Amino acid sequence: MSNFHRFALAAALAGLSVPWAQAETLAAVNPAGEKLYQSACVVCHASGVANAPKLGDKQAWSPFIAQGADALMVTVLKGKGAMPPRGGSSADEATLRAAVEFMMSAAR
Repeated sequence: MSNFHRFALAAALAGLSVPWAQAETLAAVNPAGEKLYQSACVVCHASGVANAPKLGDKQAWSPFIAQGADALMVTVLKGKGAMPPRGGSSADEATLRAAVEFMMSAAR
C-alpha cells in the first residue's frame, strides 16, 4: 500500500469517528433515518467523499436545509453527482425521507 493510500485510509477512518458517535445521539430523532444513514449514507456523508455534506456540518448543510426536505427528496430520488438515485439503497420513500430529516437535524 502506498503512503498516499495509507494517508487516505487514515483520514477516512478519522472522519468516521465523530459522525458515528453523533449519529448515535441523533437516533432518537428518527430511528429509521438513522438506520438508513448507518447502512448507506455514512459511506460518503461521514467523511465528505465526493463533496457530500458531512453529517453535522452546519455550514455545508445550510444551503440544503434552506431548500427544505422536499427539494432534498427530489435530489435523493434522482441522485446527484456521485450519489446514485436513492443513495444506492432500495429503501422506500418514507425511509429515505427519514434519512434526509435525520441528516438535516444533525446540522441544525
